[in-house]
Amino acid sequence: MASIDLNSDVGESYGRYQLGDDAAVLDHVSSANVACGMHAGDPSTIATTVGLALARGVAIGAHPGFADLQGFGRRPMQLAPDALYHLVLYQIGALQAFCTAAGTRLAHVKAHGALYNMAVRDSAMAHAICCAVRDVDAQLIFYGLAGSELVRTARAAGLTVAEEVFADRSYQDDGSLTPRTDPRAMITDIQQSVEQVLRMVRSGLVRSVHGVDVPVRPDTLCIHGDQPGAAQFAQAIRAALEAEGIAIAPVTRPNGSPIADPHRHAAATP
Repeated sequence: MASIDLNSDVGESYGRYQLGDDAAVLDHVSSANVACGMHAGDPSTIATTVGLALARGVAIGAHPGFADLQGFGRRPMQLAPDALYHLVLYQIGALQAFCTAAGTRLAHVKAHGALYNMAVRDSAMAHAICCAVRDVDAQLIFYGLAGSELVRTARAAGLTVAEEVFADRSYQDDGSLTPRTDPRAMITDIQQSVEQVLRMVRSGLVRSVHGVDVPVRPDTLCIHGDQPGAAQFAQAIRAALEAEGIAIAPVTRPNGSPIADPHRHAAATP
């Protein structure tokens, strides 16, 4: 493996509520999944986060979730397919507007929380999400859990897919993430996280909480920005990958061209 994308969920503060150290995390990753104001984030936070990513040359993606600020988008919700389509369309459009105003382009889309984990198994949900992405911009890269229904549906919709693996989450035998209700869900030890990452990139395998080796394709690697010590995780993982000769770089289109606009510029202050 010559390179891998290192992504993080950021921009999840809201009003006076501050979550994570986005500036520090963005120093070490290549892609940012920016909350769109539904599960977290607000207009000023979006603008600030886009600016932080842009200043560091980090590719910017939309991170749409359920409209559930109180539950941080981690509570399952049942929506009709058209309602889900509109919800995702709305949020991608919001991030796209901020990127345009900042003189750059939106690079990718990654669903958040319960929306992501439900669509991993639910083909109707996956279809609604992928149609929204395609209808906004079919050139957007779609991030989805490696080996899941979500990535199969995205490919069927004609999207370019980055299969995602996780540095700080444990896995089930079927390749899904361990539910957060399980105390084993989060990996809180940096060395354990590094070991999981290196095994995934070296052998394409991740060991489940029950000891089963699950095949994965690591196109992009996620570190949660709200995880305590996220910047330290990102720094250690990046160093370990680079020591293996693996470069950290955003996902590119199939023709090898970058997603971000090379002529981007800083937005004017109103």
